Amino acid sequence: AEKRARQALKRRARNRKAKSQVRTLLKSVRGAIESGDSESARQKLGSAERALRKAASKGAIKKTTASRSVSRLAKAVHRASS
Repeated sequence: AEKRARQALKRRARNRKAKSQVRTLLKSVRGAIESGDSESARQKLGSAERALRKAASKGAIKKTTASRSVSRLAKAVHRASS
């Protein structure tokens, strides 16, 4: 049980770091959209999508949640650029 507890702590730290990074990137994309900088938003969308998919593949977030976030972000960036 002690080993499981140690492993759980490591996993929790890893997942929290991944989620935090994803949230930060999402905020930066939304900020770029609100400021009207469509080129910057498009570039940041790429890095945010990569982080989301990576977090999903590692199990930090669910794959469907990642896909939904990517879809909504891409839609927002597209709306802002057109």
